[in-house]
Amino acid sequence: MKYHARIISVITALVLPHVCTASESSETNTSESQHETLYETQYQTDIWGLGIGMRRGDIPYATEDDEVYDILPMIKYRNDYFFIEGMEAGVHLWKNDLHQVNAYTRFRFVDIPQSLQNESQSQAFDFGLQYRFLKGPWEADAAILSDSNKRSYGFTRTQYHWEEGDFYINPYAEFHWKSADFNEYYYGLDQYDVGAGIEFKAGVKARYHLASNLYLLGQFGLGRLEDDIAHLPTMDSQYQYESYFGFAFYPDSKSRKSMAQKSASPEGNDDGEFLRLAHGWATPSNLNEIMTGHARTDPYNNQLTSLFYGVRLTDTLFTLPIELYFTPGAIWHHDSEVQSDLAEAVIAIKAFYTFEFGPRWRLGVAEGLSYISTVSHIEGTELEEKGYAPSKLLNYLDFSLDVNLGDIFKRHDMRNLWLGYSIHHRSGIYEKSSAFGRIGGGSNYQSVYLQWHF
Repeated sequence: MKYHARIISVITALVLPHVCTASESSETNTSESQHETLYETQYQTDIWGLGIGMRRGDIPYATEDDEVYDILPMIKYRNDYFFIEGMEAGVHLWKNDLHQVNAYTRFRFVDIPQSLQNESQSQAFDFGLQYRFLKGPWEADAAILSDSNKRSYGFTRTQYHWEEGDFYINPYAEFHWKSADFNEYYYGLDQYDVGAGIEFKAGVKARYHLASNLYLLGQFGLGRLEDDIAHLPTMDSQYQYESYFGFAFYPDSKSRKSMAQKSASPEGNDDGEFLRLAHGWATPSNLNEIMTGHARTDPYNNQLTSLFYGVRLTDTLFTLPIELYFTPGAIWHHDSEVQSDLAEAVIAIKAFYTFEFGPRWRLGVAEGLSYISTVSHIEGTELEEKGYAPSKLLNYLDFSLDVNLGDIFKRHDMRNLWLGYSIHHRSGIYEKSSAFGRIGGGSNYQSVYLQWHF
């Protein structure tokens, strides 16, 4: 037990398979491309998705705890320039119908006891380059990445996309190459010399269409560590199981074509995109206090200014007139007597429901991810009081209510302009997610905005 306690303290201190050959003629290439397209699953052709679920991971270290659980949000979005797929994303540096070269990021899990994750925060999004090959239901990729301290590793992955009726199944297999300094730090815990090695992972992801836009998600995977790592005194197991179960919203498999064709408003206006300019004021109050009208004023008057862009994904959800937008945003936190200027970036999917009460009104709610360059004062003081180490990456929520200015002023040229109130919220999902540092709490800003659709 003394040895296990020492291991825990050390952990706490941690911060392609075959490719089809080209055809001999351009006519054959065109024919094959059309033929392979027929075999693409709905999951491959869907451009958006939003979900949440629970991940379970085995702890391979020599600790008393054997497993750890995480609540993880999921965003899917892709266009001609970039893609987001759950816990990985990329920007296309070059691409054609079959090949891609991407600036790439992927979340790296380090499964340790939950009680150690806030102080450790050793798992993170790592960055590098990815080559990707896609042909019909087949997909293969290879990537080289490094953590924030330039400890390098890479992987190759092959996966197959299969769909039949309401079922989608995605088996995959991966080989991970890890450098000596990567293995020494994350497995030898800077106490044991470990050489480079190769780890193998395989598993299957699945989803099941329940009704309309609602889907069940599931995943099961198995990883095998190399012998040199498995025999370290810091390790307890060579095999690591992981699983995931949740639900998500995707385009309805039975009506996605008709939804994709709905890109204009009922009045025939092209309003599928928007820009939102907002200015907000910090409050030390939590969401419940704000929602019930008991928000307190920040004594230091910390403020932010944000600009969000939105592109419409669909104008119906569960056959209801609920619009969904993919909306990235840039936020500037102004300096004050207690903090310097800070930058924040957000990606989210936001839903709007429009109703008439005199003029048109809209209720909005967004779910996404927020990353800040330095934790703000309003957030840092709350976390310090609660004894948490701060996390730059947190879950993002936005709640809004706006009114159409064209309806109020009876101006047709203002029909796409909305004036609104919103709550800008960052939090760690009540300590339920290691991706957000096992934090309970965050920050809130109340803002006013103008949103223009075009």
